[in-house]
Amino acid sequence: MAASTHRGARQGNEDDLRQGSGPLGHHAVLADGAGGHANGAEASRRSVNAIARCLCAGDASFTPEHLTRSVREAHAELRRHQNGAHAAASMHATAVVLWIDSAEEHALWTHVGDSRLYRFRHSRADLLTVDDSVVQRMVQAGLLSAEHARQHPQKNHLLAALGIEGDVEPHTVARPVHLLEGDAYLLCTDGWWDHFEPQDLGDALARARTPQDWLADMQTHVLARATPQQDNLTAIAVWVGNPGEMTIARFEDTVPRGTPPR
Repeated sequence: MAASTHRGARQGNEDDLRQGSGPLGHHAVLADGAGGHANGAEASRRSVNAIARCLCAGDASFTPEHLTRSVREAHAELRRHQNGAHAAASMHATAVVLWIDSAEEHALWTHVGDSRLYRFRHSRADLLTVDDSVVQRMVQAGLLSAEHARQHPQKNHLLAALGIEGDVEPHTVARPVHLLEGDAYLLCTDGWWDHFEPQDLGDALARARTPQDWLADMQTHVLARATPQQDNLTAIAVWVGNPGEMTIARFEDTVPRGTPPR
């Protein structure tokens, strides 16, 4: 794993992250204090701490249900703080989480908001999350193209985030997903992914020798653009082995099952 965060052109950094290991495997957690809300930095800090704590708890089980519970506990943490001594503070955050059981070679993930998770497998880039945003709903409804969505004035208008009034429904994968040697995962905030097409991220991966190289290449690209009011940009890279040494599938679809080895 490797991680990177930068305040961009903002006065402060409202993103936060945690990465580490617990009794059941490795975790990567990233949160983005929602723009325009007070105490965004505190919201993201409280969120990642609550999620990481839950994933490392003694009663944790490597299940989608426990992963969902961890995000709901983060949401409850923000709500409790808003209802306490700092009731005037409105704390909101997005979150994305990757949880890996390396012994069983499985992964789980979840998210709320518009922080994203990508997977790169055998040179193919897959976006594993769907943004909780007004613009994404418009794209799904066929009212807006993906290209126009990036320039839409409401592109940062979220439909769900931790700390909002009422409940949240984390988008958790239904069951553990098999890892493959050479898989690479990228968790990132909107200040990061907004500058790239998935293939651009894959091209940077192909140039990298380490997860740190990969993040440095991408961050350099974003900062070199010197975008006015550049948002905070934060990412975590997770490599399963070395993506540059892709494992070839044991059986190819073009080879009949049972064909004896040469």
